[in-house]
Amino acid sequence: MSLTDLACRTAKPKEKLYKLADGRGLFLIVHQKGSKYWSGAYRFEGKQRSFSLGVYPEVTLLQARESWEAARKQLKAGTDPNAEKQAMKAGRLETSKQTFEITAREWHNARLSTWKAITANNNIHRLETDIFPVFGSTPVGSVTPQQVLLALRKIEARGALELSGRTRGICARVFNYAIACGYATNNPAAPLKDVLKVPVKGNFAAIDVEELPAFVKTLSNTPDRMFTPTRVAIWLMMHTFVRTSELIAVPWKELDLDKALWTIPGERMKMNRDHIVPLSKQAVALFREMLPLTGKNHYVFPNQHRPSDHMSGGAILALLRRLGYKGKMTGHGFRSLAMGAIKQELGYLHEIVDLQLAHAKGNKVDAAYDRAKFLVERTKMMQDWSDYIDRLASAPAP
Repeated sequence: MSLTDLACRTAKPKEKLYKLADGRGLFLIVHQKGSKYWSGAYRFEGKQRSFSLGVYPEVTLLQARESWEAARKQLKAGTDPNAEKQAMKAGRLETSKQTFEITAREWHNARLSTWKAITANNNIHRLETDIFPVFGSTPVGSVTPQQVLLALRKIEARGALELSGRTRGICARVFNYAIACGYATNNPAAPLKDVLKVPVKGNFAAIDVEELPAFVKTLSNTPDRMFTPTRVAIWLMMHTFVRTSELIAVPWKELDLDKALWTIPGERMKMNRDHIVPLSKQAVALFREMLPLTGKNHYVFPNQHRPSDHMSGGAILALLRRLGYKGKMTGHGFRSLAMGAIKQELGYLHEIVDLQLAHAKGNKVDAAYDRAKFLVERTKMMQDWSDYIDRLASAPAP
């Protein structure tokens, strides 16, 4: 006769384990200490075998029957249910090893040939800096929206709202890759698009030209609050007014300090063309200050924790925040500040400053010509600009 739940529940242990048959090969095994296990008996390829179905009462009589019926269907199809079970366990184990970081690096390698070098570097840098430390070791299929949000909130806390949104987009693409590869079934970054803080549309925060003297004084008078590479980097941001991404990832090979020239290759430029930055005496001195510290590294400004990588753009923002300029000044803000100050205080034409900013031009002929256009004038302008900054630094306090 078939078992009942009452019979299973009231079955008492004996001196030896015994079986209660439910029929069709399904048994409830009662052990000497009172534990009860479901087991199915079957023959496969001429050998007698057993199939474990779980512990009673966690697995009810009805659930055991359903699982055993599914196993019997596998037998009829010519498959050993135990082999199928082991394969599923192996698959789960393999999935647990497929962490978010492993998946993200797979995705990054798969997309590498489609990106410019600067894009590839930025993408992996954002993951390594802000994402991997939070949930990089978690199986990619187990990451929750709350874990992703925690990492993005940390970026927001630095005031980098635009970066937070971009990083969410990178995570979403990694999860889509994981879904396509069978590592995950959902994208926990997708619903966060409407949760993150949105940066106000407009220009990057920058102080006015009239505030420049006070800013230079603040920067000059608080060197003890600065890590040397960060201090040098922020001064170079002011003297060269390149984009933050161009400075923090500058390799030594781009610099010719003897000729006082910095040539940024097109793959690192927003407009995808080479850009020449004439270096003032002050800028050359700042780069030379880094030589004994990082001259053997690939990057002028290596990451403090991962020397093979470059400095994070967040380091510039963090220093500006410590100096009291949170929300008032950004790394990118040095570009608009230089544009205004050089025109207003030094009298240079807009065209000369604009060329040095490497802004977009109307056609390819102009772009090719502009690479070295007005280089003599730009070299003089960059020296005049650095000398002006020095005068502000040495001027007596008002």
